[in-house]
Amino acid sequence: MGKAVSVADLYRDSDWSQTKVLVLGLGIAGYACADNLTFLGAQVIALDENDTPSLQEKAKVLETLGAEVVLGQPLRLIDAVDLVVVSPGLPPKHPVTLAAIAAGIPVWGELELAWRLRDLENPAAWLCVTGTNGKTTTTLMLESILNAEGLRTTSAGNIGQSLVEVVMDPDGFDVIAVEVGAPQLPYVYTMSPFASAILNIAEDHLDLFGTMSEYTRIKSLVYERTQKAIVFNVADPTTIQLAEQADVIEGCRAIGFGLGSPNLSELGVVEDILVDRAFVDNRESHAQELATFEDINPFASHNVANALAAAALARAYGVSAASVKKGLQDFSPAPHRVAFVAEVNGVRFINDSKATNAHAAQTAIKSYESVVWIAGGDAKGQDFSELVKASANRLKGVVLLGRDRELIKSQLQSVSPGLSVIEISDSTPSAMEQVVAAAYSLASAGDTVLLAPACASWDMFNNYGHRGDLFVDAVLKTGEENE
Repeated sequence: MGKAVSVADLYRDSDWSQTKVLVLGLGIAGYACADNLTFLGAQVIALDENDTPSLQEKAKVLETLGAEVVLGQPLRLIDAVDLVVVSPGLPPKHPVTLAAIAAGIPVWGELELAWRLRDLENPAAWLCVTGTNGKTTTTLMLESILNAEGLRTTSAGNIGQSLVEVVMDPDGFDVIAVEVGAPQLPYVYTMSPFASAILNIAEDHLDLFGTMSEYTRIKSLVYERTQKAIVFNVADPTTIQLAEQADVIEGCRAIGFGLGSPNLSELGVVEDILVDRAFVDNRESHAQELATFEDINPFASHNVANALAAAALARAYGVSAASVKKGLQDFSPAPHRVAFVAEVNGVRFINDSKATNAHAAQTAIKSYESVVWIAGGDAKGQDFSELVKASANRLKGVVLLGRDRELIKSQLQSVSPGLSVIEISDSTPSAMEQVVAAAYSLASAGDTVLLAPACASWDMFNNYGHRGDLFVDAVLKTGEENE
């Protein structure tokens, strides 16, 4: 029996019954892919190397629906599959993925599958956000702005809600704020965002992509086939270059954002006002006020930049200036992102556990005058020299933890040999109490103790949220002990 349709022509309304799909990974995205493909009638085989109670529950559901699930065994290429769908957590050049490509089997990422599963009669517009740092904040700001306009919207993708699940929602959406991480961009071929933004490019994920040039190339894919506007950072030469080279739909505009006075076709800042010179009729001579610094929560220069990028995407979609302002006022920051925890005897404690790379940590440190910095973890192949040089004049002391703490220590010593540095050798999560106590011992009234690790958390913690939660607990305990 022949297939009703070739894999290249598969969409939501296609006949999937003769298509055998291998889904690799059963995290949030992988499970949604397997679940919805099974719902559409595909023959689904789902594999995950782990075997946890949570995965076992997912497996029971999928098996009830008719899928085959294998847990706790190495990933492998199954014979006679027609399509491989890879979860974002899988390395782009995983041996199974490469084997599928070598065998001529199509490989799709979550974004590609989600794009094909949209309701083609009434598809939601996608506003895509990527960049090394600021993605989640910008995406959530964008969602808040779209809500303020009265649109049916949500945020999805790298932000924790599966995009496949969202596009299959029977009620549908007008527009979706899509956070796109670099691991999601390989194996995307037909996605065509309404508008897309690259916030910044800095060293990250070199353990996955090998070189900065490859990481940058992968990030640039978010611009491909964009319909209305690509948004770039006027202070980041790499994003400018990527915008200039982008392969977009004819008529798509390039829109800049930055913290200075905006040029034509840019969003920027005049005094303490966020203004638009891109989406106004008389932009040659006028700018539209969108919001003020008082509307930005929490206020910091990088959050102003995030707000401008979010506003650019929203304005490209046609959102009013009044809704931009209201959306920013209504915005609630996601946890573990430059979040105030407590003040203990004049020492402020800030949780930026989400700062999992050097660029994010450097941005956070720049927001404070005198910092006791908590850093370390899984370095992901990064170099910290630029971070250390740029931040040295603001550092009063440093507390280091985690597997790769020596990398940071050696560069701190070469730049600031007299700087007080405390190492915590305990590699268990409970070490966070020692970390906070050590940081408090280095601080005085007026200083900021900043958890901005510049590293991933997996060497000691379940994730950056777990790390941040334990930091908050330890800070509150320190406050109680020093009342």
